[in-house]
Amino acid sequence: MVTLAEVAQHAGVSASTVSYVLSGKRSISANTRQRVERSIHELGYHPNAGARALASSRSNIIALMIPLRTDMYVPVMMEIAIAVATTARTHGYDVLLLTGEEGPDAVRRVAGSGLADGMILMDVELDDERLPLLRGGDAPARAKSRVGEQPRAGKDQPAVLIGLPADTAGLTCVDLDFKATGALCVEHLAELGHRDIAVIGEAPAVYERHTGFAERTLDGLRGRARELGLRLLHRPCEGGYDAMAVTLARILDERPGTTGFVVQNESAVEPLLALLRQQGRAVPEDVSVVSICPEQVAVQASVRLTSVAVPAQEMGRLAVEQLVAKLDGRGGDEVVLIAPELTVRASSGPAPAP
Repeated sequence: MVTLAEVAQHAGVSASTVSYVLSGKRSISANTRQRVERSIHELGYHPNAGARALASSRSNIIALMIPLRTDMYVPVMMEIAIAVATTARTHGYDVLLLTGEEGPDAVRRVAGSGLADGMILMDVELDDERLPLLRGGDAPARAKSRVGEQPRAGKDQPAVLIGLPADTAGLTCVDLDFKATGALCVEHLAELGHRDIAVIGEAPAVYERHTGFAERTLDGLRGRARELGLRLLHRPCEGGYDAMAVTLARILDERPGTTGFVVQNESAVEPLLALLRQQGRAVPEDVSVVSICPEQVAVQASVRLTSVAVPAQEMGRLAVEQLVAKLDGRGGDEVVLIAPELTVRASSGPAPAP
């Protein structure tokens, strides 16, 4: 492997000058910097990660926490993760992926070990147990105030949430505006004349955990339905054909006049469309279906779905940019909400005549 001393000899400068070019800690003339960078490129020099971390007090690693659960739609989570990884590389960071359901322990472990310069947290709950650690005060991340006390993340361990808790004070968050998303779906169906709307939601466990995106969508759906004088019924669903069959039967037994469906459960989309066909209910002539899902799910469904897309790539990109700004001392605590956009396709139409 090429050493720093060999780069210095090739460029005709001292080893310390090469070090300053790499770290940016001192001002180097443009001509000298160009010579060093040219030598680095020609020799194929790669700084040792451990030595670089010691020299700069940084690991150049971002920890991405994705608790992978059976009730989650993993493709969306992975799309966000890929966007985080690719954006991080453009800023010179690698990504450490943590997929266990460790909660606060994972935050303490990352903050206390110096594994990463900052954290991005996903699957955020309204009252997430990890949040007090992220608001842990201004003490250094690795400091312990009492013997044996676990380190806190604090303000020296920058973090960004992909998701929105109930209280965002002292936090930086990036998310789709799910409350506005729910309202937008209701407005679209109301404009088409639908008065009875059923919401097929995520698995029950998602609501039991008070997961932010699901709760906020439901809040938007219910609030706008009340304002417009619509009847709205919400039923969680595990997804899959059998679970969807039970859920749909229950909905139509309770509200036989239902003509509009809002689906926030990717694994329930195709089973719902299949069951409606079996019952002789045409989409959109008899019932309309609006989905909150990735674009790919909407356009590849057996009936192209009117939908609000989940902007996974944009969420991942914005989260990294917010975190890098914090690491560079340029960013403060803020909430970035992405406005929803509804795309009308073949699954929604005027409500049938009574």
